[in-house]
Amino acid sequence: MVNVLPDRTSETFAAWLTDHPGAEIICRDRATAYTKAVREAAPDALEVADRRHLLQNLSAAMEKTCHQHRDCLCKHAEEETATEAPEVAPMLLPPAELPRTQIIERTRHRYEDIHRLLEKRWTISAIARRLNLDRKTVRRFRDTDLDQLLASARERRPGGVLEPFTAYLNTRFTAAQDQVSGTRLFLEIQARGYQGSRQVLRKHLAALRAGTAEPVQVDIPSPRTITSWIMRSRETLTDSQDQRLLQVRLACPDITRACDLARAFADLVRHRRGYLLLEWIRQAEQDAPKPMQGFAGFLRQDLDAVTAGLTLPWSSGVVEGHVNRVKTLKRAMYGRASFALLRTRVLTRP
Repeated sequence: MVNVLPDRTSETFAAWLTDHPGAEIICRDRATAYTKAVREAAPDALEVADRRHLLQNLSAAMEKTCHQHRDCLCKHAEEETATEAPEVAPMLLPPAELPRTQIIERTRHRYEDIHRLLEKRWTISAIARRLNLDRKTVRRFRDTDLDQLLASARERRPGGVLEPFTAYLNTRFTAAQDQVSGTRLFLEIQARGYQGSRQVLRKHLAALRAGTAEPVQVDIPSPRTITSWIMRSRETLTDSQDQRLLQVRLACPDITRACDLARAFADLVRHRRGYLLLEWIRQAEQDAPKPMQGFAGFLRQDLDAVTAGLTLPWSSGVVEGHVNRVKTLKRAMYGRASFALLRTRVLTRP
């Protein structure tokens, strides 16, 4: 039996289970609505937490940990840079406010809009409909500090082709006392590997003359990049990635602890060692950073389903291709067409 339900509420799912009794195994993600519906309408069914979603939850906790301890990485990188003797010393400009880029301004406004509606006691679903956002996005803006959201937005800003050369440009610009031409600097950085346009360089030089250029940033990996290194198997990392991850671990004991726990949990998932889950939860709750403790707490609340997911062969992996197809159809037409048409397209074989 394959069907498409109009929403993800526990009432809708429970009604469907009641109309279609006999479910023995229900593989699901961590949404509480599914748990509530199963307990009400199919209490004898075996719930299995999907392993891919468990790894997604773990990845989110790991990335949040890296965000919270980013200052450790910056401090370590600055100390390492200070001990080296670079070919050209960068001109460190006075600290400036975050640039008024489109993505940063959008993040500020979205944060303000969501929290204004939350103060009026709007629900997550109502806010998502009002602002035309996914509910996951609304929850992320509800549960994440503005500074952390802005830092993440700043890392995703477009451009960056000039960034490896800004230290050199700033020093040449200062040493020449504004007498060096833009064409000369363009040829110099082009010889050093620059592949961008002259227009990008002109904008940077104009900002230097106006005193509004951003300070040279210390080269540290983003939280998302660090998380990707941790979540992957060690054999798949290049020597450079492995070395940079080692520097991250040396810079921050909390990230190191979270990294060890994340890799241990990933090992439980990949080898289905559910019998070790409770001991992992105890260790995480005892001395892990707060995001990892929160993840461990959620696992404890859903202990039976998670243990089943880490023990039994059942998962939703066999239908993930169909899930992607459904998402493609939904994003292409839902909101401009009716649910009935969406359901027909999903259930009709391509």
